[in-house]
Amino acid sequence: MRNALKTFAVPAALAAVLAASACGTTEDDGADGGADTGGPVSVTDFLGRTVELDAPAEKVVALEWAEVEISASLGVMPVGVADLEGYNTWVGAAVPLDDSVTDVGTRQEPSIDAIAGLGADLVVMESDDEDLIASIEEFVPVLVTEGSSETDNLDRMHRDVDMIAELTGKTDEADALWADFEAKIADTKAAIEAAGTGAVPYLYADGWAEGDAVTVRPFGATSLVGSLGTAVGLENAWTGETDGVWGLGATDLEGMAQYTDTELKFIWNNADGGNIFTDGVAGNAIWENLAFVKNGTMYELPHGVWTFGGPKSSEAFLDYFAEVYAS
Repeated sequence: MRNALKTFAVPAALAAVLAASACGTTEDDGADGGADTGGPVSVTDFLGRTVELDAPAEKVVALEWAEVEISASLGVMPVGVADLEGYNTWVGAAVPLDDSVTDVGTRQEPSIDAIAGLGADLVVMESDDEDLIASIEEFVPVLVTEGSSETDNLDRMHRDVDMIAELTGKTDEADALWADFEAKIADTKAAIEAAGTGAVPYLYADGWAEGDAVTVRPFGATSLVGSLGTAVGLENAWTGETDGVWGLGATDLEGMAQYTDTELKFIWNNADGGNIFTDGVAGNAIWENLAFVKNGTMYELPHGVWTFGGPKSSEAFLDYFAEVYAS
């Protein structure tokens, strides 16, 4: 499972993945005329760079799955996507892509030649790799989004959506997308309140095995999952350290023994077909004596819900919160 995860699979290696000194915002001048009229559009991206286009982009390449999802959700089917097969596995259930999309290499090492060959108007990415940005910009303008935040991932996601929408002329679609998302939050919160289960904490994690060692990666309160939980009034049980930017912790089976609450709901993800929390720990005495294992309060997130995604992936996760807490 580890290889299919976000590229920062080991939390200890995550420090300073993205600079946090700049915020991506749309510029007022660009917002008033360009997107609605088809004229020039301009935004200031996450790195503080001004990205200007003569007209809204119609052909977009996206190098991270959240940006792929956002573009498609706005009605701009990307012409190129990094790790297309992985997207279809991890994200595609929420926002499917059509057969016209071209794979442009891995998210870690996208193919500059493949990108250049698509004749795109815009490349959207999260990386702050200056050399990669410069190489791509020899052929096409680059927008760098924030991708994650140490503080509020819902506000951050809104900023990322707005930047992409401005440069693609889809600001009305962005407003509708966000209205749907806010309605989903309200509906989910109301369902949990009606069920009277809002005081029950949850722990969301994924994990992997290396030999006999099992690593558990909890998603803390500042992760996107944690931000969604907070928005609907739920308590995140993980209070340990996280990497900061992504809100991800690290522990092992022994560390899970601290969770003695007999009502705690453990939610996990195994979208690549592996199942570390069933097959991988079968027969392990520590695991089998955990309170949520013995009590059966374990829930597997449906495949294809990306926990680092955009509004539509987040809506799918909220649906699962409602299923776990209110059904």
